[in-house]
Parts: sequence; C-alpha cells; structure tokens
Amino acid sequence: MPRRLYYSIRMRSSQNGVHISGAEGIYDRHLISSMVQEYTQRALLHDRGRADEIRITVEELKETPRKIPSLPVCTLNTRNPDAAKKASVKILSSVGISARAVEEAFNAINVGITMRGAMLMDIEGVRLEPDLLRGVRVTRMGITEKASRDLSTELGKFGLDNTTVKEAVILASKVHKYRMILGELCISDDPNYTTGYIATRIHGYVRLPHIKKRGIPYGGRAFFIAGREVKDLIRYLQRTPVMINRINPCRGVVKLRDVLERKSGR
Repeated sequence: MPRRLYYSIRMRSSQNGVHISGAEGIYDRHLISSMVQEYTQRALLHDRGRADEIRITVEELKETPRKIPSLPVCTLNTRNPDAAKKASVKILSSVGISARAVEEAFNAINVGITMRGAMLMDIEGVRLEPDLLRGVRVTRMGITEKASRDLSTELGKFGLDNTTVKEAVILASKVHKYRMILGELCISDDPNYTTGYIATRIHGYVRLPHIKKRGIPYGGRAFFIAGREVKDLIRYLQRTPVMINRINPCRGVVKLRDVLERKSGR
C-alpha cells in the first residue's frame, strides 16, 4: 500500500521588512490550493496591516507525521501583567525552572526585539540557541481534520474557537512532546492581543490574559529545557513532522491553585 502523502504549507508575510503574520499546517494534497488561498488572504487582511511581501512554501513531507494528543487548555483570571508574571513564576517553578530563568525570559521579551523563533533557556536562564537574534522556529506541525473539529468543539465551549488559540495549542503540543522541554512562556507580538500562555506537560496550556498592555508591538517565546545539548532538540522542533490526532478536554477559567494541583492526563 503506497504511503499517504502529506504536505507542509508555511506562510510568512511582512510590510516594509517588518513581520506581519505567519501560519502553517500539514495537509493532504487535495487541500493545498484552498490553504494557499486562505493563508494569502490572512496575510493581506491582517489587523497589523496589509503585507507587501508574502512567502508561501509548499513542501512534500518525506517522513510520515508522528501522531500526538493535544495539551489540555485552561485560563487563569490574571488581571494585569504583574499578576500574569507572578502566575508564570509559580507554575514554571513547580516543574523545576528557576524564578531567575523566568525573569530572564520576561526581560528578553520586554527589550522590544521580536525574534523570528523561540529562545532556548536552561533552568537557570542561560540562553542556549545557536543564533541569539533569530532563535529557533518550530515548524512542520498540524492537526487532522477530525481532531480540528474536536478542538473547535472543546474551545468553543469557552468562546475560544479561533485560529490564534488553535494554532498556538498545536505548536505547544508539538513542543511539549519532547521530554527535554520542561516549560514554555509565550507573549504575542500582536499589539492588540494581550493574552499570553504558559505550557508544561503537567499543567497543559494555561492562558494568561493581560500578560502585556495593549498597544505593545513586540513579544516572544521561550522554551525552558533540561540539559544543555540542543542539537537533537532543534532538529525535532524544526524538522520532525507532527500532527495532533486526539484532543484532551479543555476547561474554562480556573484558579491558580487548581493549575498547580493538576496532573495532566496525557
């Protein structure tokens, strides 16, 4: 029986050299045309402005994507950046990441230089990625059509069924399947999107409203890792194709103590 073919479709857009939007997924061949059109429209109609350069890559995958479950999702009622930061420290500290490392990640993000990829930090906050200006971009991830519908159903219970949340959950689910990664901090570079998140295998994907003030046009992402040898990790993040095929249950707004007491069912 011939191997089923999958294609990675990746879009990046910019205006006057400044990043505007990006999107990607893994799809069957019959969906290539419609997804290229959808990604193009997204780049042209983005809230941050109309892109004057759009790059779309369509790549046949030589490796069958690994199938994984999604991280469960919940939301903390953080009312301001200080509360979101304090919650981040508590959650990430509970999996062995130092408060200093979390502080270093926030400081690096708040410098105002949006990197194309994520920072890699050890548990004490030492940067480990080869290129400190570019970071490491996570690519080649997707979700099956059935799992996408199921995720929409779960997120829709809490008014969260949108591409921003879905794509972030897909990315975080791929990232945290790699055992070396202990936790993640993410703040969007969209000036109108002020909800960030923390993710760990134990706690799942934890949304943090008001992690930054509206109007701030930069953000960033940090992966906190155990150990310092990152070659295989980078290869996994950038090259290994992964698709979500099963959705873990999502919850609405919860208290911090509920998150800290949670044991993931993954």
